[in-house]
Amino acid sequence: MKKILIIFYSNNGSTEKMSEKISRGVNSVDKVDAVIRTVKEINNITNEIANDNNILYATNEDLINCDGLIMGSPTHFGNMAAPMKFFLDSTTPEWFNNSLSGKPAGVFTSTSSIHGGQETTLLTMMIPLLHHGMIISGIPYSETGLNETRTGGSPYGPTHFSGNKTNELSEHEIKLCFAFGERIAKLAKKL
Repeated sequence: MKKILIIFYSNNGSTEKMSEKISRGVNSVDKVDAVIRTVKEINNITNEIANDNNILYATNEDLINCDGLIMGSPTHFGNMAAPMKFFLDSTTPEWFNNSLSGKPAGVFTSTSSIHGGQETTLLTMMIPLLHHGMIISGIPYSETGLNETRTGGSPYGPTHFSGNKTNELSEHEIKLCFAFGERIAKLAKKL
């Protein structure tokens, strides 16, 4: 059984909703399971193992044991949120040991402003994964929703525009999240 690790950070729930839709795409592929994790706030120095929604916090062991990785973060000034970067900065041992090298990976984001830097966030989230030797995948234009969406989506990965409040994911955003999860799962099986 292949395991695709989905790690997200969420301020207002949008990236968490996206992770759930992506996990459905992963789980639609035979003999592949999605494992959803979140990351701690930077100032959370407790020994808690899960957040208030009972989602386990990601560990470096999760990275070692996965067959593929999908990461999601809200956009903060055109970049990933600090808790996600803080987690990635703790992965030097995995880098030294090539624990993620050759595994498929992808990224997703949400933002409250239409031109809030979704694509720059996706690109900057890819950089540490490239340093780890991961094989990055986005969403190809053969996914018709990518050409039709007026809300969120990018060839670099799924996106969501929430506006000033947490809006529900659009039909296109949901389909793109599902297709993205399915794509990474199929890549993990092929590799």
